[in-house]
Amino acid sequence: MGITIGNYTFEGPFAKADALQRRSGVYAIVGRNGSGGWKIVDIGESGDLRGRIESHDREDCWNRQTSSSWSVAAYYCDEPTRMRVETALRGQYNPPCGKQ
Repeated sequence: MGITIGNYTFEGPFAKADALQRRSGVYAIVGRNGSGGWKIVDIGESGDLRGRIESHDREDCWNRQTSSSWSVAAYYCDEPTRMRVETALRGQYNPPCGKQ
């Protein structure tokens, strides 16, 4: 399973954070839009994607934006790449949760 976000193929989306690996990468929080597709709610990066999602400070925003049914997708990569990818995708999608 995979989802294309920008020019990147992410693993997922997964309904639970425990499906994520404890690896470096970029995460995308997504929710269903009215036509059954995905809308981008948040994009971020971390050295431990699973740990970051399990204790994220913006989960309340995700719940408001998705009626509490958000999913997470992961793009695993090294630190320099994750910084570059996060910046590019945040600029492209301007997600409603989080600061750019």
